[in-house]
Amino acid sequence: MCTGRVDIAFVLRAFSKGADGVFIGGCWLGECHYVTEGNYDALFNMHFTKKLLEQVGLNPDRLRLEWISASEGTRYAEVMNDFGKKLKKLGPLGKGEGMDKRTLKLKLEAVSKLIPYAKLVERERLRVHFKTEQEYLDYFASDDFNRLFKELLVDKLAISQIMLLLGEKALSARDIAAGLCLEASEVSRHLSMSSRLGLIRFDEALKCYALA
Repeated sequence: MCTGRVDIAFVLRAFSKGADGVFIGGCWLGECHYVTEGNYDALFNMHFTKKLLEQVGLNPDRLRLEWISASEGTRYAEVMNDFGKKLKKLGPLGKGEGMDKRTLKLKLEAVSKLIPYAKLVERERLRVHFKTEQEYLDYFASDDFNRLFKELLVDKLAISQIMLLLGEKALSARDIAAGLCLEASEVSRHLSMSSRLGLIRFDEALKCYALA
């Protein structure tokens, strides 16, 4: 299967099922077996997914993409050994980032629910095509990309997490911040936005926020 077929959802599903890391191996750039040059798509998707993981507090190094041809068995073994060592150093998924299992599950679910929108935004506003890996690295590190990523996805991702948390029970702003490992000021801003959109309401009797 071409690496270009590796959907963001596949990666998130692996993490949701308990994988501490996800490895993707594909043909070297310029040597794709298909006219679509799917490995360039894989390179873009890998960087984009790393940004999503980072945004919910997960170490992006848990996702790795390497170019390895069918004849490079020794290189494959070396890469996998190196990745295994790095994952061991990072520790179990979530625990290595200081999250409990409940918080980890909620954050991964929040990202997964946002995938259809994220893929639409990525295709319509963020997708680019370069010829070298360095150009992709520069693009994803650029102020322009980070501005667009924040504008289009960051707030929606935070609100997705808040909605899932409030789906369990009504909570105070302080409880929400603690439950999602977010700054209180950031949570307050998202709560105000969600209230204006009619997604949540403030229960005066309980002094807590709940789903509308």
